[in-house]
Amino acid sequence: MSSDEQQHFSGGGGHLSHSKLEEALEVKSLRRIISAFLNYSDAAEEDVKRYKRSYRKLSPAHKALLSEYPLKCERLRRCISANSYFIMNMLQAFEPPLDMSQDIDTCECDHIENNSKGRVSREKSFCSGTSASTSGRPQFSEIEHSNCGEESNLTHKSPDGRISDQEASTISESVNGSWSLSPKHSKESEFVGSNDVKATNNQEALGSFSDHNGNENFSAHDWLDPSFQLNVPLVDVDKVRCIIRNIVRDWASEGWKERDQCYTPILEELDRLFPNRSKDGPPCCLVPGAGLGRLALEISCLGFACQGNEFSYYMMICSSFILNQSQTAGEWTIYPWIHSNCNSLSDNDQFRAISFPDIHPASAGITEGFSMCGGDFIEVYSDPSQEGAWDAVVTCFFLDTAHNIVEYIEIISKILKEGGVWINLGPLLYHFADAYGTEDEMSIELSLEDVKRVCFNYGFELEREKTIETTYTANPRSMMQNRYFVAFWTMRKKGML
Repeated sequence: MSSDEQQHFSGGGGHLSHSKLEEALEVKSLRRIISAFLNYSDAAEEDVKRYKRSYRKLSPAHKALLSEYPLKCERLRRCISANSYFIMNMLQAFEPPLDMSQDIDTCECDHIENNSKGRVSREKSFCSGTSASTSGRPQFSEIEHSNCGEESNLTHKSPDGRISDQEASTISESVNGSWSLSPKHSKESEFVGSNDVKATNNQEALGSFSDHNGNENFSAHDWLDPSFQLNVPLVDVDKVRCIIRNIVRDWASEGWKERDQCYTPILEELDRLFPNRSKDGPPCCLVPGAGLGRLALEISCLGFACQGNEFSYYMMICSSFILNQSQTAGEWTIYPWIHSNCNSLSDNDQFRAISFPDIHPASAGITEGFSMCGGDFIEVYSDPSQEGAWDAVVTCFFLDTAHNIVEYIEIISKILKEGGVWINLGPLLYHFADAYGTEDEMSIELSLEDVKRVCFNYGFELEREKTIETTYTANPRSMMQNRYFVAFWTMRKKGML
C-alpha cells in the first residue's frame, strides 16, 4: 500500500496506518447508524399516514363511531416530535471518532465491500474511563484500546428485541483508532412539554434547537447535514425504537420492576461474595453486553472497579449521552409505547410519558475505575493482557447473543482470576437460530444442561442456581406479556478439567 493511500491516527500512544478506503467504509457505516436515528421521525410519520388512510376507507357510519381517531393521530405526532427532540439532542452531543464530512466515493466503497464480502478489517475497540469533571458529571476519557477483528455485514433480528452483535455489525460498529465517550456539547435547556413541541422535519431540526422561550441551544454538526444522510431500511429504524424501550428498562422509574427482577439478584450476590471491598483496591468486575450501562453503574456504586463492554453503536451513543450529559434526574421525557396499537388497554396507556433518568448518574456514587469499553467481546477480551484480570464477570441477557456460546464460556474462564466468580442471568433465546438465507451463519444452540457441562469442562464449579421469572423491555400495561424463566447461577473458577 502506498503512503498516499494511508492515513495515520494517533491514539493510546501509537500510530495506526489505516487505509483511506477502509476509513471511508467505516464513515459510511457510521452514517447509516446516524441516518437510522435521523429517519426515526419520517418513518413514524409514515405510520401515522397509514393509520389515516385506513380511517378514510371507513364508511360514514363507522367514522362517526370513531370520531376521536383523527385527534389520536395528531396526538401521536406530538409524541413522535417529543421523541425526535431527545434523539436530536443526543446526536448533537455525539462526537464521532472519524471525520464524518469527508467525501466518499460510493462506487469505490461498494467495490471494497464486495471484495471483502462485507468485512472491514483492522477494526479497533475503544475503552473509556470516568473521572470527575468540574461540573460534577462523569467524563469519559480514553484509557486503552485493543485490536478488534473483522465483523460480518449480515443482519439478523434478535427474537426478543435485543440488539445483537450481528445486528450491530451490519455497519461495522467497531472503530479504528480511539474514541472518547465525552461529548463536548451539553444540553442547556429543559425538555419542552409535548403540548409545546413544535413538529419539525429533519431539515429544520438539523439547524438548531430552541426551547419554549425561543432560546437557541446549539448549532448542528456538519456531519448531521441532510446531504450526508443515507436511505436506510426500516429494520434500522426499528433498532432506534428498541433503544427507546431500553431506556425505560435501564433509566426510568417504570423499568424498576425489570431491574429489580434482573439486576437486584446480581447485586445482592456480588455484595455477598465480596463483603470486604476497599476503595483503595476495589475488586474488578466486567459486564459484557452492558447495553445502556445501568447495571455496570450499579455495580460500580456497590464498590467495584467495573467495566461495561458493548458492541452496538446504537447502545453506545445513547448510554454515553445519559451517563455524560445528564444534569438532573427526570431531565428528559419520551413516549416509548406509541409505535404499537396492539394490546393497549387505553389510548392514555399507549401515550403515557416516561421521564428519565430516574437518578442522576454523576451523583450516584460511582467507584473510581468505572469505564465503558466498545468492541466485540471475543475480539477485545481474547487479548493475552486480559487473562486472569478480573475478580468477577457478570452476564445478564448476554450468553445467547453468541454465534458460538462455547467460545464465550472459554473467554470468561480465561479472563477470570483463579477463584474468580461468574454470575449469569438470562435465557437461551439464541439470536442466530433460524437465520434463514444465511447458509454460512454459525449458530451453536445448546440446552441449559449442555451449557453447564461446557462450563464445568472449563474449570467452573456451580455454587448457586435458581430460576427467575422476568420480562425484557416489556410494556407493563400491555395486554400481552412475554415472560422468561431465566437461569440464574453463580460459578467459581477452580481449574481446567
